[in-house]
Amino acid sequence: MEYVFETEHLLVRKFDIKDARRLYEYHLDGNVKRWMPNESYEDISVARDAIFFYAERVEEEQLPYVLAVELKTTGELIGDTGVNEVEGKPGEVEIGYVISDRFCGNGYATELVRAMTSFAIEKFDTKVLYGRVMHGNDASVRVLEKNGYSFEKEEFDAEDDPYGNGMLVYAYRV
Repeated sequence: MEYVFETEHLLVRKFDIKDARRLYEYHLDGNVKRWMPNESYEDISVARDAIFFYAERVEEEQLPYVLAVELKTTGELIGDTGVNEVEGKPGEVEIGYVISDRFCGNGYATELVRAMTSFAIEKFDTKVLYGRVMHGNDASVRVLEKNGYSFEKEEFDAEDDPYGNGMLVYAYRV
C-alpha cells in the first residue's frame, strides 16, 4: 500500500474500496454523529460511492482531498482527514478530521492535524487553513489550538450547523 504521509503512530493513504464497511461504521460512532451529523453515510453503498469520489480526487490532485487514516501498529482504519477549498478564496482551505471513538484520547487527532496542516501547505500552496468546530466540541478546539490554530470568529446560520448553535472558526496562517 502506498502512503501519502505518515506520523509517529499513523499511516495516511488514499481510500480503497475495501474501506467502505469500516468508513460507514466509524461514522456511526457516538461522537462522530454528535459533532458531525451531516457526515454519516446512509448505508455501505453510499460510503462506497464516497470512497470512489475521494480516490478520484486524490488521483487528480484536486480538492476536496480526503484521505484514510490507519493505525501503524495494526493497520486498522481509524479515521480520515482532508482539506477542501474555501470558495472564492485561493490559497485558503478548510481542514477536517475524524478519529473513531475507540481511538480517541490517544493524541492521534492532534498528531494527524499537525501532519495534515503541513501537507496541505506544501501540496496546495495553502496560506490559510480553517478549522470549524461546533460549540461544545472542546476536544476538537484543543486539537486545533495545540496545532497553532487561533480563534478567528463565530459563524451563525452555517449550512452544516445542524443544531443552529453556531460554529467556532479557527485559523492557521502561514
